[in-house]
Amino acid sequence: MEQFEPDRLSAAQLAAMRRSLTSGRGALTRRSLLRASGVGALTLAGMSTLAACGIPPAKREGDAAVASDDHSDREKEINFSNWTEYMDTSEDEKTRPTLEEFTKRTGIKVKYTEDINDNVEFFGKIRPQLAAGQDTGRDLIVVTDWLASRIIRLGWAQKLDPSHLPHAYANLSPQFRSPDWDPGRAYSYPWTGISTVIAYNTKATGGKKVDSVTQMLDDPTLKGRVGFLTEMRDSVGMTMLDQGKDPAAFTTADFDAAVGRLQKGVDTNQIRRFTGNDYTSDLDKGDLAACLAWAGDVIQLQADNPDIQYAIPAAGYITSSDNLLVPVKARHKANAEKLIDYYYELPVAAQLAAYISYVCPVEGVQDELAKIDAELAENTLIVPDKAMTAKSHAFRSLSSEEETAYEEKFAKLIGA
Repeated sequence: MEQFEPDRLSAAQLAAMRRSLTSGRGALTRRSLLRASGVGALTLAGMSTLAACGIPPAKREGDAAVASDDHSDREKEINFSNWTEYMDTSEDEKTRPTLEEFTKRTGIKVKYTEDINDNVEFFGKIRPQLAAGQDTGRDLIVVTDWLASRIIRLGWAQKLDPSHLPHAYANLSPQFRSPDWDPGRAYSYPWTGISTVIAYNTKATGGKKVDSVTQMLDDPTLKGRVGFLTEMRDSVGMTMLDQGKDPAAFTTADFDAAVGRLQKGVDTNQIRRFTGNDYTSDLDKGDLAACLAWAGDVIQLQADNPDIQYAIPAAGYITSSDNLLVPVKARHKANAEKLIDYYYELPVAAQLAAYISYVCPVEGVQDELAKIDAELAENTLIVPDKAMTAKSHAFRSLSSEEETAYEEKFAKLIGA
């Protein structure tokens, strides 16, 4: 049996969580602005406690302590925890159409709770029960890839039954099929995908297109009006791609080279600042001519400002995901698997994507989405085409030691 060391949060990791909470992805609301990997609405004291506490791993599949006593046959219900505004609702906001249709079809009632505000806070809620091998009261949860990785590594997620997931298995987009933290999606399926792109204000650039990190860092006409993100994986990952390195298989030397490239941009004042979600107002006003941006922001900004454009660098872009997991000891695993599979049916996936406007992880959804909204169906920030998908790259999982070391270097770079 594989053994796991207790997870602890270093000072550098805690600092990254504070940045994400106050101005990063963790500070964003679900639909108006892209959240991506938000990590931390704990109080400082709460985060310090979390850092100090080792997390004892559960045992892996096959161990009696982890096996769930599934009550799905007798109890037609699911307890589903998700983020706010991450589910389709009726115009009067009184019903959730896709969930209601699922209940009509299967007889399974879904208790849907919007009780996830950020990953760390939610993890703090459920960690004691998970560590004790107890039911969390939730059959299905949605967490960002780095936390999904941690939960799976600790043995706190149930392995999914492929026989209950025919649509999910067949329709999962290739770009999301095999993350390094869950090869083959044995424990998880993505709810949505999240993309990091280059955004620019054509009025501020004089009509010039900005489509590479090299241009952002070297073009003298952009000096002092360039923004990068306070999220390490985005800024360093996009820079590594620009340098011809794979964020899914990089070395410490590759990481250091990317940080050095960004440091030069700081030293020459090419980079105005590193930002959280507050880049949106600066980009909208033109104070930032170009910046790294989260795709959901771009969709929102373009609705009000035609000068806002985006580019997918030829070198590629960073993508991440929010993921569905069934916690250990969940009472209704089979029911939860039916719900996961339901959201991979093309008409259902299209209905959800039309409402939340995130990257849809369901292959072949475009024709169904076009029946709802032709413009959304053609938006590659929601339905990536083959060319965009080919440029998608994930930032590899980090060990605790790597994350501590890399966050320290990145914090020095951005002056955190």
